[in-house]
Amino acid sequence: MWCVGKMNADYIAQMEHVLDLYAKPENPAEPVINFDEAMKQLVSDITPSTEAKPGQTARQDYEYKRVAVANIFMFFDRHRGWRKAKATEGKKSADFARCMKELVDDHYPDSEKIHVVMDNYGTHKTGSLYKAFEPKEALRILNRLEFHYTPKHASWLNMVEIEIGNMNQQCLTQRIPDWDKLHSELAAWEKRRNDAQASINWMFDVDATREKLTRAYHALLPEKIGTINQN
Repeated sequence: MWCVGKMNADYIAQMEHVLDLYAKPENPAEPVINFDEAMKQLVSDITPSTEAKPGQTARQDYEYKRVAVANIFMFFDRHRGWRKAKATEGKKSADFARCMKELVDDHYPDSEKIHVVMDNYGTHKTGSLYKAFEPKEALRILNRLEFHYTPKHASWLNMVEIEIGNMNQQCLTQRIPDWDKLHSELAAWEKRRNDAQASINWMFDVDATREKLTRAYHALLPEKIGTINQN
């Protein structure tokens, strides 16, 4: 269950901005990419597991050894039904900056402007690129990007959270003992989803929000509540 933040004017303004962006028709020259991170603990068996055989299910001992904690960056483009999962050892400014460079140069080299929807995590800033690259290179990358931030405590508004949930359920429920296994599992899952062009049928728009959250709007603009749903 996601936590919904305090519905103040700033929250509503950012929420409507993101929803308005989602409502725009697909434009290959200006794709909308949702971005976020997840974590996966790498663990190995202490007692070797046994594979399933006739008359016996697979067996895995409850004890395990912690190996590492992996960060997984996720890009998601619902119009293309495309996602990219990238496992890294950390999620520092340099890691974020490299993701943005790859988005511009490798994944969308022909797009004029890439709209990136993400949360307000500390590294999700333009300054992260200036920490990682020379100013000329940082500006080159940023000139191809436009960042759009969800409100605080509004993970539900970032579509990539749904796809991260799919990844967790479809790919990461098993024990993964090392980085090679993690990379191979993510690549296989990513290929299946991309080949199927699996997407999300997002149905929550500005009008639906104003209707569903009438009380929150009324608290902000009691004298204008009669006109909210007419605009």
